[in-house]
Amino acid sequence: MKKIIDPFTINLPSIDLHGYDRVLTKIKVNEFINDSIKLKYKQILIIHGIGDGILRNEVFKILKNNKYVESYNINGINVGATIVNLKTD
Repeated sequence: MKKIIDPFTINLPSIDLHGYDRVLTKIKVNEFINDSIKLKYKQILIIHGIGDGILRNEVFKILKNNKYVESYNINGINVGATIVNLKTD
């Protein structure tokens, strides 16, 4: 299968959660968001994979409750990743 590379997200700071459990996912995603805020990133990419949707659902729960997240949505080209828009205040 040919891997499709999204030219719009290839340069975004990203974290890959493959192999993580829910607890480690929560810790790593919150650390990544906090570091991204300190570095003044406006957008980040969280790679959670497709699978059964367990990590995706956990990531969505984390993003919904994080005060630095403005919005988030599934990447249109790669449904195994989520693009997160951070608050720039």
